[in-house]
Amino acid sequence: MVVNRPAIIIYVQEPDEDLLREVCAGIEEEGVLFQVQNHEGDLDTLAYDAANESMLGAGIGMTGARLAMQMQRLPRGKNVFELIAPAFWQCRNLGANSARAIKKMPFKSIYESKN
Repeated sequence: MVVNRPAIIIYVQEPDEDLLREVCAGIEEEGVLFQVQNHEGDLDTLAYDAANESMLGAGIGMTGARLAMQMQRLPRGKNVFELIAPAFWQCRNLGANSARAIKKMPFKSIYESKN
């Protein structure tokens, strides 16, 4: 019997493990559960499918060093955030933002450089 837990789903295809670790750390810092699973498809498909499979309605797709965050009920390809070759702090904030979207909290910056 498979029991789905309320968690942010992260669908990956050959992910950069260091960047993935930062995404997961950002979600953990916000106190939300997550699941990482291999999945087939392009970045938009990974993010869209992850959001729609998540009981919480938030999902992240990751291929190599490209990431996208998606929410249920948004069209495929209309990602909330998308990063290409991000810095570690951007990955951590992307993970945190996926949890903050669920908790209805303000997002952390992921596009401005940290000073």
